[in-house]
Amino acid sequence: MLVAGTAMSLIAPIAAQASDSLNHDGMNSYVRSERNSKRIDSKTFVNQVNELATVEESVDALQAQQYDFEAGSFSDTTTLDGKAVMWIGAIDGADEMDADGNPQGVQTGYTYTMNLNTSFTGDDNLYVRLKGGDNGDTWGNKQTYHIETKNTDDAGNTEFRIDKIWYSWNVTDEVTAFVGPRIENYYMYITPSIYQPGVLKSMKLGGNSNFGASTDIGYGFKYENESGFGIASNIVTKDADTEDGMLGKNDQNKWDTQIAYTTDNWHVSATLSDAQGWTSHSYNATTRAVNMSGDGDDTTGYALRAYWRPDNSGTRTPEVSLGYDIKTLDDASGAVSEKADSYFVGLTWRDMFQADDRIGVAFTQPLRVTEMADGSDTGEVDPFVWEAYYSFRPNDSIEIRPAVFGGSDVLNDTEDDILGFALTSVFKF
Repeated sequence: MLVAGTAMSLIAPIAAQASDSLNHDGMNSYVRSERNSKRIDSKTFVNQVNELATVEESVDALQAQQYDFEAGSFSDTTTLDGKAVMWIGAIDGADEMDADGNPQGVQTGYTYTMNLNTSFTGDDNLYVRLKGGDNGDTWGNKQTYHIETKNTDDAGNTEFRIDKIWYSWNVTDEVTAFVGPRIENYYMYITPSIYQPGVLKSMKLGGNSNFGASTDIGYGFKYENESGFGIASNIVTKDADTEDGMLGKNDQNKWDTQIAYTTDNWHVSATLSDAQGWTSHSYNATTRAVNMSGDGDDTTGYALRAYWRPDNSGTRTPEVSLGYDIKTLDDASGAVSEKADSYFVGLTWRDMFQADDRIGVAFTQPLRVTEMADGSDTGEVDPFVWEAYYSFRPNDSIEIRPAVFGGSDVLNDTEDDILGFALTSVFKF
């Protein structure tokens, strides 16, 4: 093979020059020089062997680097997705909502989120959400809380934190179980609403009144069969990792049980909430309604939800989401708030001007006190909140969402009126 290689090296340059003109003197000179420089002896074979050994070492090194890279990368069953959200806007009346009386100028906000999902058996999932962000004070008030708000700013440095983490697995084809140190009740529900808020978190879940929101230690299960019937039951506790202990006398917890029926076009459900000292429902409630359990008293909540969507989008017929909530104070006596209620209506038109666009309009009466234990006057306001927005996608990864919103008597008195706007941009990856 070495001799053949040498011969070919002699023939190639000759053939190349022969295509132009034949130069005998140059060819003879070239052959003589090649004879002097390409002598084949025992050293030639030794050099070739050494070169082959060097090549093999290089290949081994590349394979080792590949193995090191694979060892440090995600497993084949881990997926990553995320989004960056930025918004800007202002709220007239925001200073009335703020206990510190902060000014109500144009304010911004942003969040960055990464979602990690890992399966170990094919029928399970370990979910971890990393999130960080910062926003103006206006967007952190419960009554004007932006749906994307997450403030992890500390002395000017935004921290990236573990925001959610739980493990779920299929006990059977129809039963899913959940357990996690950072989870909220509604992640273990059968989806109660299809309205997607444009800006206000109070519009989430068909009115964020009875459901509330608090990320803590939780456990639960969800049963759904092929006919559409389902049951979900879960508990979230604030003190499972403290000296009070889970379900202890001083533990703050919320135990939700939901019964639902869902088809391709519609859904109805009823959820019972047994809450012990639970106050994390102030996104859509007046001051008096929040204070019903402010002293650690137990409450019972009832949440009715329904939605319907047409067979085809892009028509004048919208998707409709409805919600009605009741909250009662257990063992109420004297001049204390005993009962409160709330309602919600959300309408959504999809694919109206272009694919994947969305028009949303919603209004809600925040949770308000309707009865006192001793029958006296409640002294309650008549709150009302609304929003309207248009969402469109320049491409599959970017969403632009301008929105307007407002409300009257939304918190404590008749001076608590708001009117605002927000422009939200979402970048998904």
